[in-house]
Amino acid sequence: MCVIFFAYHHHPDFPLVLLANRDEFYDRPTAAAGFWEDAPRIFAGRDLLFGGTWLGITETGRFAAVTNYRDPRAPKGGSSRGALVGDFLAGDVSTEEYLHDVRRRAGEFSGFNLLVGELRPEKQTLGYFSNRGNDVEMLGPGVYGLSNHLLDTPWPKVESGKNRLRALLAAAEPDKREMFEILRDRTTAADRDLPETGVGLERERLLSSIFIETPVYGTRSSSVVLFGRDYRISLDERVYR
Repeated sequence: MCVIFFAYHHHPDFPLVLLANRDEFYDRPTAAAGFWEDAPRIFAGRDLLFGGTWLGITETGRFAAVTNYRDPRAPKGGSSRGALVGDFLAGDVSTEEYLHDVRRRAGEFSGFNLLVGELRPEKQTLGYFSNRGNDVEMLGPGVYGLSNHLLDTPWPKVESGKNRLRALLAAAEPDKREMFEILRDRTTAADRDLPETGVGLERERLLSSIFIETPVYGTRSSSVVLFGRDYRISLDERVYR
């Protein structure tokens, strides 16, 4: 997963609205979103290489998503980042407790950003942790953006997606089709606005759009998660490769 835009307690009818693209090598084996046979409470896509996932929900209102942190110079971890999502969805510990446990084990993983939350009538929490940041952060109401750096780092595509989501949520009934249109944006950033993450100017250009297409790597799927005032949570996915 490489870009996420989400609004938490920003719209009166939707406590959580989340838009996300998963970017990955095209030849990495993947299963589309569905209920897992070995963990029936989890609804998510699945990485068939290591068995984890990048984004998922449960019928009881648990939610989690992960993105990589782009820094090719950093040491690699030995554990799969996809397990961070699956383990939270399969468990029953609180959002804050889980993130603090992940913080203690942060060195096991390559760079990541992790969002987890509980969205139930009696309890609604959303938290964030990156093993390239400082501490666990419990999030308040607002519109946020996350790519391959820390939460709300103002990369052009992060700012664009946040602004478009904020405008969309000004409508009384946000249009899910327009949410997917945000995720299909192929606009690249001007060279002067590109970050320097150690991958070179040409790759920075290729990776600067919300929807990414290269010969071997790009956006594999888009997802929209909606959690309504009726306490129903849904995940709609469009698979491209």
